Amino acid sequence: MLDPPEGSLAVHNVPVPSPPSRHVEHLSPHAHDQPPPSQFADRVRPPALEPILPVRPAVEPKQARERDRRYRRLLVLADVLATATAMAVCVPLLGKSDMLTPLVVAAVPLIVLLAKVMGLYDRDELLLRKTTLDEVPKLFHVATLTALLLSLSSARLIEGQMGHRQTLGFWISLSLLLPVARWWARALARRSAPWENCLLIGEPEACSRVLAKIEDGRGVHAHVVAVIDIEEAEDLEDAAAVLAMVAEERDVHRVVIAPPTTDRSEVLNLIRVSKNLGLKVSVVPRMLEVIGSSVEFDDLEGVNLLGVRRFGLTRSSRFIKRGMDVVGSALALVILAPLLAVIAVAIKLDSRGPVLFRQDRVGRDGRVFEMLKFRTMVQDAEGLKPGLHSRNEADGLFKIVDDPRVLRVGRPLRRLSLDELPQLINVLLGEMSLVGPRPLILDDDRRVEGWFRRRLQLTPGMTGRWQVLGSARIPLHEMVKLDYLYLANWSLWGDVKILIRTLQFVLGRRGL
Repeated sequence: MLDPPEGSLAVHNVPVPSPPSRHVEHLSPHAHDQPPPSQFADRVRPPALEPILPVRPAVEPKQARERDRRYRRLLVLADVLATATAMAVCVPLLGKSDMLTPLVVAAVPLIVLLAKVMGLYDRDELLLRKTTLDEVPKLFHVATLTALLLSLSSARLIEGQMGHRQTLGFWISLSLLLPVARWWARALARRSAPWENCLLIGEPEACSRVLAKIEDGRGVHAHVVAVIDIEEAEDLEDAAAVLAMVAEERDVHRVVIAPPTTDRSEVLNLIRVSKNLGLKVSVVPRMLEVIGSSVEFDDLEGVNLLGVRRFGLTRSSRFIKRGMDVVGSALALVILAPLLAVIAVAIKLDSRGPVLFRQDRVGRDGRVFEMLKFRTMVQDAEGLKPGLHSRNEADGLFKIVDDPRVLRVGRPLRRLSLDELPQLINVLLGEMSLVGPRPLILDDDRRVEGWFRRRLQLTPGMTGRWQVLGSARIPLHEMVKLDYLYLANWSLWGDVKILIRTLQFVLGRRGL
């Protein structure tokens, strides 16, 4: 990235890769069907601007309004279909089929009202990454309240009453159908709704990180049309005026502010300017890189405080996490026993040597243990490693896509992550957990310094946030940061979400 001319405020254009010569600032307002950009283009110098930004009523861009309406309407439709389907399946099968129509008529407005009260229709417009998994706890609450209220009021609404079987069946069905229907609705909305045009404003390094996350993020239907370097601004009015100019010229829908490490009051005014222009605003909170996102908002007579949770797990949390590990690993070993036997035979037929590969890894509190894997390479793979260092494709770790040491049977095992299954034994023995920090080899662990070593307070996991994002594509310094934040934000539901996303990732064959 080139340095801007002295005394000017730098604005970086972001091109659309197809066609290569076409730039975002020349696109029509209906250019939302273009693919997201992939890199910065030439830097442009803004024209002379008035020092005072004119204040006008906030008017949300038309495409942003259309996108938000489409998400809300499809989510409402998903909730209605899930409710009607749950009723249609449970009530007739469990008896009293004559109650179906009046129950559906009563349940549909009730569930829409409850979802609206809990903010489940307005949440998406605040987020770049619109995910259903994060709202499952609230959906469970909605399903529980809907089933309870219908059961209590059914005698007054209709002739007869929902029995215990009908109520239980409806509650279970609705709890399962709501997330599935909402996932379908969001997938449909992403395919049909306009792209969300984003403007990044902040220091270059932070903006570059955010840009990479927006481009690579799954479930993010957005692209960056320009980046403003706030450090080049001479004063607040300079930055605010350029923001207003770029927002109008390039049809910006959302401003993402990545403030400098040192807090600057200008950020508050940039937020006010953005809201006045009718734009959505997202802020990169730098302090959350240390304390994590598990905070509680405390209203102290109009002064907002953030209550930061303790670092590490309580004794009860460790007990619950260990209980899930024991039950989950034992059940998985029993269910997958035939598959494990087939894989072991396939490895024996493909290559001489042991079925299992054992490697020393650093575990909880720095203790070394032997991590188990199905052997997917030739027997002397470690001896051949020094000659392949020039082909390493990972930052801080050793990863080669077309590794010549891999066996024929090893490639599908790696692609589907089946070579990791013997680690269930490590989990059962207490050396590993189902979810946790990545267990590093000794050489990589020595490179982790400072407060990132707090990651060793947890038992290493078979999977984690690094696995969901693609372990081969995450450099070591970012991976240990993810592990640290996992420890700072641990929750049981968080582990369940990572396990579900790992399954999605493996089935999508994105890993190596």
